[in-house]
Amino acid sequence: MPDESKPLLVKRYASRRLYNTETSDYVTLEDIAGFIRAGREVQIVDLKSGDDLTRSYLLQIIAEHESKGESVLPLGVLTDLVRSYTGAAQSVVPEFLASSFEVLRSGQSKMVENMTAMNPMAQMPGFKAMQEQQAAFFKAMTGGWKAPEEASDSPPQPTEGQSREELDAIRKQLAEMQAMLSRMNK
Repeated sequence: MPDESKPLLVKRYASRRLYNTETSDYVTLEDIAGFIRAGREVQIVDLKSGDDLTRSYLLQIIAEHESKGESVLPLGVLTDLVRSYTGAAQSVVPEFLASSFEVLRSGQSKMVENMTAMNPMAQMPGFKAMQEQQAAFFKAMTGGWKAPEEASDSPPQPTEGQSREELDAIRKQLAEMQAMLSRMNK
């Protein structure tokens, strides 16, 4: 039985084939993307050198999906990411992206909780099991992301455990980063 609390270890052989150490079989990039969509952390290491190759393979998975027309990243964001590798913004960008994605994840969780609380069907027998199945299906199909057209135009509200001050600090960081990017474009 695999220990899903630890990252799935995938070894890359000299032939560039990827080997799942838990199931003792070879896997593809799409298999790895599936593990990640299912909520599993993955670590990919070179068998010979021991180098961690996870970042490179995750970027390759993203590039393949983007090139197939499954675009998640707008062209402007990609352009700004490229620009961020050339200046002082490089130190700010990773923190900004990490906090932005955390806000997105916690916002999704809160939205699901609110929908459950307001739904009169929640009292029906079996509703919770059906809802869990739908959530698992949605997570597997989308990797946990909402479509852009479902995104709210209203400003983000603090989630449970998050203060108004923290949200204001994130907004301030975003404004500072946008200003920095504007200065870099000139």
